[in-house]
Amino acid sequence: MKNTATLELCGISKTYANGKQVLSDLSYTLTTGEYVAIMGESGVGKSTLLNLIAGLDIPDTGEIWVDGVVLSAKDDEAATSLRRRHFGFVFQAFHVLPHLTLLQNVALPLLLNHLPFDRAQQMLVAVGLQGREQDFPRQLSGGELQRVAIARALVHRPRLVLADEPTGNLDPDTAQEILQLMRSEIKANGAAGIIVTHSQAAAATADQILLLSKTGLQPVLSHQRV
Repeated sequence: MKNTATLELCGISKTYANGKQVLSDLSYTLTTGEYVAIMGESGVGKSTLLNLIAGLDIPDTGEIWVDGVVLSAKDDEAATSLRRRHFGFVFQAFHVLPHLTLLQNVALPLLLNHLPFDRAQQMLVAVGLQGREQDFPRQLSGGELQRVAIARALVHRPRLVLADEPTGNLDPDTAQEILQLMRSEIKANGAAGIIVTHSQAAAATADQILLLSKTGLQPVLSHQRV
């Protein structure tokens, strides 16, 4: 694995329980500082790929390296520890904890990593939710919940940011603000980032757009339409 690589996929394959193969012998290297968008048809395996990278699922074949370590070689406890320290994940379903306030939700990665809490407040301001710190998730719209999830994913300055449709519930103007925040955080922290999206506008904020298909991940040229 290259010293500058944050993530390396080596021959990854994955087949669903129904027998449908979605990923076949997929290899790709994401270097420190890179921010890429993955697009592709529904059902091609984009969300599955993110779950594999995050260690939430296991590939049938191949290896996933994160900062020089084989993720699949770690036991559950070690993989959880690595994910907690170095990953920021934005899920489509948000997974905001309903019994915690917004500030507590965003501060959770800081608590788990024994880091100072002040950045949680800063990130709520950054996503436009200042003054809502003591609100609970039930008081929020879908777009506001998405912003909480993004603030939580970025708050501990992770090495690798993974986001699954991070702007799906946001209006165009807010989406652009949030995407620029994600990009600036990734660049400022010397991290790497992957977003999965159906939005051309969202993908355009990345350094490179990749198309996922049965043949693997291929760069999309600027004149191509996805």
